[in-house]
Amino acid sequence: MTNPEAPAARGEEFRDQERPARRLPPAELAPLTALAPWRSVGSLAWSYGGLALAIGLALAFWTPWVVMPCVAVIACFQHSLAILSHEATHYRLFEWRFANDLAGRVSGMLVGVSTFSYRIVHRLHHNHLYQAADPDIALMAGYPRGKAYLAKKLLKDLAGLTAPLNYAYFFGAPGANRATGVAQRPLDDTAARLRNQALRDRWVVVAFQVLALGLAVATGWWLEYLVLWVLPLVTLMQAILRLRAVMEHGAVSDLSSPLTAARTNVELPWWGRFIFFPHHVNYHIDHHLYPAVPHYHLPKLHQALTRRGLLEGAEVRPFRQTLARVFGPRGSVPIVRVADPA
Repeated sequence: MTNPEAPAARGEEFRDQERPARRLPPAELAPLTALAPWRSVGSLAWSYGGLALAIGLALAFWTPWVVMPCVAVIACFQHSLAILSHEATHYRLFEWRFANDLAGRVSGMLVGVSTFSYRIVHRLHHNHLYQAADPDIALMAGYPRGKAYLAKKLLKDLAGLTAPLNYAYFFGAPGANRATGVAQRPLDDTAARLRNQALRDRWVVVAFQVLALGLAVATGWWLEYLVLWVLPLVTLMQAILRLRAVMEHGAVSDLSSPLTAARTNVELPWWGRFIFFPHHVNYHIDHHLYPAVPHYHLPKLHQALTRRGLLEGAEVRPFRQTLARVFGPRGSVPIVRVADPA
């Protein structure tokens, strides 16, 4: 089922990825795609409220023993804002397009993400999962590569070395395609309306970040701003983004279907949900199958798919098993098939 609120023009669509034999009946799917604005408001309140509480606590008790854990918590809530920006790219926060895009853009802008640019990039990931046009391949493919490899990547994230590349991705310039060696230009593969929106939005995000830094310096709060906002944003959040992406798509053995090229993580401990999978994004196969389902209905969608046996053979794993798999030795998860051609 396509998103009833999203435009259907060529170059703008997010395609459902279910196979014909694995579809939910329309009558069962329809209520799962219905938007509940109050639930989106609740998700926004949780993320912004958590940020305000952590920042306020750090400012009230400005000592390393309080600031350091607050920085870690802030990074988790920054990641939560990025997830809500992702929801807005799918038009799944609010039915009123202006409200949806405003909430998504503000959430994205605060963490340095151009929501309109990401909408274009993320559309290609959905529509060309694990194919040459998928801009996420460089981040998620090739696992497992051993503990040392992934640990080295995460240390680079924590050192802030990968933040420029990640923000280039969020701004619509994810770099060269590993399969072809050709630079990817997602903004060239979309409708003119979305392209123009993305180009404008990138400058708005840059202007906001420059203004925020200038305001912090002018008011004498530059140290607090750098420690409590910029530091977690360019270090710990980058590591969270990488590890979540690998847990969602890495160390899979069959790339021909979203049932096996994506992963739904279950049996999550509270800290795994808080750090890596806020707002039910652990149901990632389910999201790829039906991107029109908002985040708060994903658990019910998963139950419906499971009840009808539509996730039989799918990459649904306990969280701890996923961690062992993605950190496993190189070659321990052989790929048995390649992706279907576009």
